[in-house]
Amino acid sequence: MRTNNGKIRNVIISVYFILIVTAIIMATVFSAFKDLTSSTTYTFLLFLLVFVGLFFFVHWVAKYFEYDSDGMKVVLINRGLLLSDYLNYREFKVEFEKADLVSYRFHNYVVFKSLTLIIRKSSGNTKRVSFNVTLVDRKKRKYIRQSLRKMVKANRNKGNS
Repeated sequence: MRTNNGKIRNVIISVYFILIVTAIIMATVFSAFKDLTSSTTYTFLLFLLVFVGLFFFVHWVAKYFEYDSDGMKVVLINRGLLLSDYLNYREFKVEFEKADLVSYRFHNYVVFKSLTLIIRKSSGNTKRVSFNVTLVDRKKRKYIRQSLRKMVKANRNKGNS
């Protein structure tokens, strides 16, 4: 099964655009907010801090996710969403045999979702890897869950035999 969240790119570009337009509007109507605090410097720093925080939060959450379980290997990729065509600056890729999957778990936090896999290494130890699946549709996460459940079940049955 192959799936990804490539269609979400336009939404993230729109969110960045809205953030930048909002920052420009706040800068132009800055004097309207002088009643917020007694000092204009504190007001400016407050808006700057909120803007920078929102910008980095969107940057942290906005990741491309690809899942491919066709064939004998499973490939999972997380990378930056916006500049990934030109720069491979936030890529995290894991490739493993289906038989090496020990377990998986989806974590659903308030504003962040992650997929954690426990994979058996060739030395016999296990390795824990996490992927950001915040922007993956619920339906696609369901299909990924079914695929991973099938692999874990097959591996447990193989171990009991």
